[in-house]
Parts: sequence; structure tokens; C-alpha cells
Amino acid sequence: MSLRLRSGSADEQPVGEPLPGWRVPPLPAGLLLEGRFSRLEPLVAECHAASLYAAYAVDTAGHNWTYLPYGPFADIDTFQSWLETRCGDRDPLFYAVIERASGRALGMASYLRIAPESGSIELGHIHFSPLLQRTPTATEALYLLFKHAFELGYRRCEWKCDALNAPSRAAAQRLGLAFEGIFRQATVVKGRNRDTAWYATIDREWPALDAAFSRWLDPANFDAGGEQRVALSSLTRAALAAEAGLCPPARTI
Repeated sequence: MSLRLRSGSADEQPVGEPLPGWRVPPLPAGLLLEGRFSRLEPLVAECHAASLYAAYAVDTAGHNWTYLPYGPFADIDTFQSWLETRCGDRDPLFYAVIERASGRALGMASYLRIAPESGSIELGHIHFSPLLQRTPTATEALYLLFKHAFELGYRRCEWKCDALNAPSRAAAQRLGLAFEGIFRQATVVKGRNRDTAWYATIDREWPALDAAFSRWLDPANFDAGGEQRVALSSLTRAALAAEAGLCPPARTI
């Protein structure tokens, strides 16, 4: 949306809409985030390294490290030392993803590129072990991070990935994030070119997505075997289409 204001001449120039109620949000403080399946707590190397290393070791081929700018690590000491260099920072702010049922740290994620003055924040460094992938725990963990960011007052949550990382791109679509384009030759990772795909959601979309996540995570959406009755992708797509006044096609991921 834009407004047209006179510049003092006969021409009119478009400008963005004013934001009279918006205030610069605070930096995330590393609060504990809790859900029904998951708990997110600030990552502490000596507390979480052993559990994370064991969970990541299930990926014996190391495929989950391919698109990350670091790893795999030869041993737990090297991994813990690396974590120690990352933990405690405000940006990126790392979280350990704890599976409530087992109490184990099975993945990590972070806030990064935190820009309170613009109201923008990114979710990144997302590394879920095979034990966590494609589970309600994983989805809920991401939901809690999005929800917390918008509750703090951020206007925009970003998700970026290697343009060749098909699983990450599919996850962004499933979560209801809008594809915003590809930055060609954005960076170099492990000696290789990386084109970066950008996705995001913004504050006016969040209430509809919040409702979609809540419906998907409701116990009634899962049968006795734990299988979903309604796919999250269909709920997020329908929610955004309703918010935009459109009628979505029927499709699931």
C-alpha cells in the first residue's frame, strides 16, 4: 500500500503508508519459549552439546550439513568448542530445541540479522536432526519463534536458504511464507557459489498464520497414530487466501 503526496510541484510522488502506532521493538532477550511438544531455551554449549551431537550423528551421511556454512564436526570436542564461540551472542541468538517427551536437545535455531529500527528479524541456522525433522515438535518450535518475534513488535520475519536447498524451500512454503525472490551470487559457502532464496511473513499476515498453526497443532488434528488429519500447508494457504480475499485451490504438501 502506498499514498500519493504532493512534492511541492504539480507532480505527485508515492510514499509508504505512515505507521503512527509502531514502536521500535526490543532485542530478543533469550526467554524460554514453551509449547506442548517443544521447549526452546538459549543454547549453552556445556548443557546441550552432547545431546545435539548425538542427535546429529544419526545423519550418518552428513547431508544435513551440506547447506550450512559450518560442519560437520569430527568429534564432540570440536563441536562443543564451536558452540562455545557462538553461544552468548545477541545476534545470532541461538536456541536449543528440546523435545519435551524425552527432554533431549534434538536441534537448534536462531534469531539473526536483528534490526529493531526496521522491525525486521530473521530465523536461521536451523538445523534439526533426523529425530526432529517432520514432527509436530519441529513445526511447533518454528511457530514459537515466529510468534515470539511478532509479540515483541517486529513487523517482518525472514527466512533465507540456499536456492538449491529444496527441503528448506518446501518448509518455507509449508509455513506460509511468501517467496520474495533469489539473490544471485549472494555469498560463498564452503568454496561454492550460493544463490539465496528469500522468504518472509509480515505482521498483517501473522494473525491468519497464527490461527492456522494453532489449528494444526491442536490435538484434535492428529489421529491415534499421531498422523495429521489436515496438512499445515493447506491451512496456511487457506488462511492467507482468506486474508487476501481469495479462494485457494485444494492441495497439500
